[in-house]
Amino acid sequence: MIQALAEQRQLLQKEFAHEREEFQRQMEATSIPRKVKRGICWFPLRLGRAYYNSLDQQVIELNRTENLDEEHNFEPGKPVCFFTEDASGMLHYMKFQAQVGYVEDNRMVVALPSSDALVQVQNADRLGIQLTLDETTYRLMFEALDRVIEAKGNRLAELRDICHTSAPISKFTFLPTRFPWLNPSQEQAVNEVLWAKDVAVVHGPPGTGKTTTLVEAIYETLHRETQVLVCAQSNMAVDWIAEKLCDRGVNVLRIGNPTRVTDRMLSQTYERRFESHPQYSQLWAIRKAIRDLYAQRKHGSTESFQQKVSRLKDRAMELELSIQEQLFNEARVIACTLTGSANRLLMGRRFGTLFIDEAAQALEAACWIAIPKANRFILAGDHKQLPPTLKCNDAIKGGLDKTLMEHIVKNQPRCVSLLKVQYRMCDAIMQFPNHEFYDGQLESHPSVKYRGILDWDTAIEWINSEGEFTENEDGTTRVNEEEAELTVRVLQQYFEKIGKDRILHDRIDVGLISPYRGQVRLLRQLIHRNKFFKPLRSLISINTVDGFQGQERDVIVISMVRSNEDGQVGFLRDLRRMNVAITRARMKLIIIGDSDTLCHHPFYRRLKKYVDSLDEY
Repeated sequence: MIQALAEQRQLLQKEFAHEREEFQRQMEATSIPRKVKRGICWFPLRLGRAYYNSLDQQVIELNRTENLDEEHNFEPGKPVCFFTEDASGMLHYMKFQAQVGYVEDNRMVVALPSSDALVQVQNADRLGIQLTLDETTYRLMFEALDRVIEAKGNRLAELRDICHTSAPISKFTFLPTRFPWLNPSQEQAVNEVLWAKDVAVVHGPPGTGKTTTLVEAIYETLHRETQVLVCAQSNMAVDWIAEKLCDRGVNVLRIGNPTRVTDRMLSQTYERRFESHPQYSQLWAIRKAIRDLYAQRKHGSTESFQQKVSRLKDRAMELELSIQEQLFNEARVIACTLTGSANRLLMGRRFGTLFIDEAAQALEAACWIAIPKANRFILAGDHKQLPPTLKCNDAIKGGLDKTLMEHIVKNQPRCVSLLKVQYRMCDAIMQFPNHEFYDGQLESHPSVKYRGILDWDTAIEWINSEGEFTENEDGTTRVNEEEAELTVRVLQQYFEKIGKDRILHDRIDVGLISPYRGQVRLLRQLIHRNKFFKPLRSLISINTVDGFQGQERDVIVISMVRSNEDGQVGFLRDLRRMNVAITRARMKLIIIGDSDTLCHHPFYRRLKKYVDSLDEY
């Protein structure tokens, strides 16, 4: 067990080294247009206002002025660096790191480390910003693994042993609570959470109401505990569960800035609550007085100056701690990302229960950052869908992508609750992933079982394509132009069958999915150029499989891209990714791919056989 965790640390080190080398290579060799396309760079920038936020950080607003429709990967909390481009096209990087505080459309707010950094940014010509290596997250994961490896004779050691061995787990024995508004498997899952003394897992396949169940479990736990900690791997997942808790009237304190900052969620953030506190104006005035003193002082510091500053700083600290304590005392749920649980605001705080949503997408090391803060923890997710995002093949082959949730499912099966009733897909779409991934245990709710868009329509179609797929220059993505054109034609033909008026009236929405980012870009271009789709574009989403995680659409069209004589499916071997793609569809699924290539793989051979069997009825 300890050896396995030590090996995991070595694999994490490989991933870190790979990412550092890849980043260095991108810094040196990749052109600005390519960085923009990859979503890691904005250039050129227009500067907005600079100001101090409520946490007394120097921040500046940035706006991108070109490539406004390009996707990007900037999110709150991510580290960034600034650069300038000289007349010869050479890039010059500024020697400080900043952090994204807020992103919306083509506007970003960035927290800077100092006033000197602000001066550099404001005086720069042809300024750009790009994501930089997130060494802090790796440092936190290494420290967390070291703590759990070294743990002896304490609660952390007990939880480690439970997760990685068949060590006995404890449960409470009180009578089950009835939840008439939940289905039987959801009700059982909530009760298993309440009974758990150590750990529980809520396994929620697509469309089974995992979020509904988790919110109910948190709400019911709050009848027994004063406060709980709720985490997830991504800001988006944290915001989603936090919004649902707010809908139930729960007082949520969101640590860190949400990715999707709705007005309501922004009002739950620590920063906004801090600003709204009655004592904040007094604190702001003291901070401003300190800055004014430093700005007005002459060379050297007198004793009188130092005494004034010291008194003001002491008073500011006193006020800040007073506000902080009141905000935490009022909150029933503290919500943050897994790495956000290491925030200085949470230092020394303990919780009875930790809930981790989307646990199957989080590296085990990231989970161990938050787990020491609680006496027990609950994981929710689906390890049959998307795994954690990793870049180093050696680390993946070594098993770094095996999550804590998977270890617990294997070692402690009696603490796992499977949600069995799905409310998303018609039965014909559900049955294939049900048997491939969930041992046939799922069932469709009567409200969705037989639904469809057209009479006598087949729920799943496989349309054969050929065409040649090509790689981009650095081999990072693939494109199949003939298949992309076929995909758009097939969608247009299906829309013509339904009729534009009905599509608009019923708001029938569509997802175009491809595993490859290059194909996604091409599909976007083709849809944008096609006049037929102009009135319907708001109903069409085009993204990678990863981009559709957690979403659903009435119609899903998947462009598989791969086509070759050798039957090489490459990236498509990740069957969990295909499970996500297939299970996004409510009523219609269209798969477009070269069956001669794909059916070399037994999974796609079974899928093709299943689709063909539907045509026989």
